[in-house]
Amino acid sequence: MPAEAKLEATGRTSPPLTERQEARRRRILHASAQLASRGGFDAVQMREVAESSQVALGTLYRYFPSKIHLLVATMQDQLEHMHGTLRKKPPQGDTAAERVAETLMRAFRALQREPHLADAMVRALTFADRSVSPEVDQVSRQTTLIILDAMGLADPTPEQLSAVRVIEHTWHSALITWLSGRASIAQVKIDIETVCRLIDLTDPEKKG
Repeated sequence: MPAEAKLEATGRTSPPLTERQEARRRRILHASAQLASRGGFDAVQMREVAESSQVALGTLYRYFPSKIHLLVATMQDQLEHMHGTLRKKPPQGDTAAERVAETLMRAFRALQREPHLADAMVRALTFADRSVSPEVDQVSRQTTLIILDAMGLADPTPEQLSAVRVIEHTWHSALITWLSGRASIAQVKIDIETVCRLIDLTDPEKKG
């Protein structure tokens, strides 16, 4: 089973949105990102998001029950846009580990250009409780697909998926330590390159 199908099989599905509902959802996510870009986590207030996206406050809450749900969904949306950009300009590198490291650093630098937005989304992920699990799962699946694309891997083994999860955790942790001023970009790069070596350790061909 292809990686994308495997990941979809593990996630919850909801009825597809109509064209009008999807357009409304996109306006909400755009408004959320714009407010976060200007003022960070505290600037994203549900009433202001509703006004900016031209939807009723009650409608906004039907789409996103809380600010945390909204900001985690915003992160998934941002990652989806990054994935599209990465597919248009695939990473360079002789090995899968090098390509994944380049991909994650490109994603990191994109977030670095919008530090307030990055901080708001990462804080929301950190604050998310069990009620936000579907949205958090979407972020994780999107990140996994970005990594598997960089690896050039359509049918990963369980061990390879485990390595991808460890890489995801490290990338997320690196974002937190950078945003809090406890790590430099240079240190983040070293950490990402180091953890990406797990890819070689889980490659069936290299192990054999």
